[in-house]
Amino acid sequence: MTANTLMWRIAGGSGDGIDSTSQNFAKALMRAGLDIFTHRHYPSRIRGGHTYVEVRASDEPVRSRGDGFNFLLCLGDSFARNPQEGAYYGNEELKPLTENLDDLNEGGIIVYDTGQLDEEEVAQTELEERAEANNWHVYPMDLREIAREHGRDVMRNTAGVGATAALIGMDPTHFEDLIQEAMSGEVMEANIEILDAAYERAKELSNGEHELRVPTGSHDEEQAMLTGSNAIAYGALDAGCRFISGYPMTPWTDVFTIMTQNLPEFGGISEQVEDEIAAAALALGASHAGVKAMSGSSGGGFALMSEPLGLAEMTETPVVLVEAMRAGPSTGMPTKTEQSDLEHVLYTSQGDSNRVVFAPANIREAYEQTRVAFELAYDYQLPAIVVYDQKIQGEVRNVPKSFFDREPDPSTGKTLSEEEIREAAHHKSGKFQRFAHDPEDGVNPRTVPGQKDGRFLATGNESEPTGHISEDPDNRVAQVERRLGKLDLIRESLDDREESNQTYHGPADAEYGILTWGSQQDTVFEAVDRLNDLGHSVKAIGVSDLMPYPEADVTAFLESVEECLVVEMNASGQFRGLTQKELGRFGPKLSSLLKFDGEPFEPGEIVEGFESTLDGNQPAGQNVKYVPAAGD
Repeated sequence: MTANTLMWRIAGGSGDGIDSTSQNFAKALMRAGLDIFTHRHYPSRIRGGHTYVEVRASDEPVRSRGDGFNFLLCLGDSFARNPQEGAYYGNEELKPLTENLDDLNEGGIIVYDTGQLDEEEVAQTELEERAEANNWHVYPMDLREIAREHGRDVMRNTAGVGATAALIGMDPTHFEDLIQEAMSGEVMEANIEILDAAYERAKELSNGEHELRVPTGSHDEEQAMLTGSNAIAYGALDAGCRFISGYPMTPWTDVFTIMTQNLPEFGGISEQVEDEIAAAALALGASHAGVKAMSGSSGGGFALMSEPLGLAEMTETPVVLVEAMRAGPSTGMPTKTEQSDLEHVLYTSQGDSNRVVFAPANIREAYEQTRVAFELAYDYQLPAIVVYDQKIQGEVRNVPKSFFDREPDPSTGKTLSEEEIREAAHHKSGKFQRFAHDPEDGVNPRTVPGQKDGRFLATGNESEPTGHISEDPDNRVAQVERRLGKLDLIRESLDDREESNQTYHGPADAEYGILTWGSQQDTVFEAVDRLNDLGHSVKAIGVSDLMPYPEADVTAFLESVEECLVVEMNASGQFRGLTQKELGRFGPKLSSLLKFDGEPFEPGEIVEGFESTLDGNQPAGQNVKYVPAAGD
């Protein structure tokens, strides 16, 4: 059990209010002065199916989910498909209990709703025997009856929160304040009565033997609680994005929804269209017309965007796309996390890729790198992609509100005024030379439709400077080299910035390294702290720049270590493959720690994996795979 940390898991069925209850619980903990982090697990079903949310809270900064958890509030699945014995999917009503026991830490607490779960069936799960073996403290409570007595059955979640507060020594007024903010009238009164009744009932049941207590802490400044989807959307709004088009697809839908809710306030427009091809094409058209625009999807939908993505590269039309990874191929596991779309995002479309790709690791980076994606897309006139995954999409963290005190950026890059157009180069036909071969800084200025003397052609064909189709070999070479040359300019620009998008952690002179990308970064960093506490000499780098690849940063890191473990959530080691493609000489130093079961790494799995791989052994952790360096 992690010291001075509460790791609370609420489990039930989809439709039982698990997510909303967990968010309120996390908000109450944050307001009580704690740092919070949530992890969400849910099935690809509207109603029914085991779902849980984990809330980790501490008086110190929390980077990732913990190792297991120490408090289970089990509501049971009230939408179970088939309660009959021998059903194909088993006893779904009990799964929120049975499928969580393996992860419950020694000395943990269980509260389960006897109003939903039959106690005879619970007895058959050997809960009593396992509780004795693991020193679990089990509190059966009829949460449904408490809710029914003061309100309605659906309010049993509130009863569960009241019971939790009593057992961990938390002041219930934090929850009462939230109820009063969100509700009114009889509903508010009923929920407060249920909260207080469950609190008193749990206090009566508690024998005082368990040691788990809520930590105490305080914040120096006011905090905001948000997800990675919030951060991407807010970054886009502050970057001046005023148009979004899309089609719903888990887990990208959250960004689309948040943008749709907020754009009208900024004078912007959101359009839900018939498919992802139309979505990307519509965003491209909006950008061509002079508006900062974005679109996005998840793996299968993003595949449909390959053609408009290639069109953006050829016509040099700036646009920002977001791609939310999930377990594939095809539909795969649509609500489970994975980092297996890397190669898809880097190379999908036609010909040589000419795009910027960022993989933020957390809420702060999601906000900042979305803004940088817009900046580079419009300064260098190419598509920029923000790739993230279901883990970042749904996890909730707290961030100081002051973090978002930034100036908005309305700039659309090198877009000419009509006065500037008159001074620019034109063909004798009068057409603007939009695709000139040799602009001073590699980037041609652009015009928008309707500007006087700004006419040019924009097609998917290779073209000469005014946009007319050209298959001339010399023109082809000049245009390809100019477009690809933008990536060199962007790399120089990123390398010259005061703060790198790559993040480092651990002692600078460490003997061993861990290399990771995207959402696993902060989990790796927690593992690095533990490894150094255990006497190992380890440091880590989290890479966010995927294209253009940060060659100088990663080279310096790999040169400084004897061996390096690459941690990522896919089966084929895609980021390790990208690193070896860009920096082949380091191949013998690189081995992989992979996980692709739909669940993100826990810090302890990385610690165990690292220690095992020092001896060349396969890690003992469940569903974690080690791939040694070439030649080992």
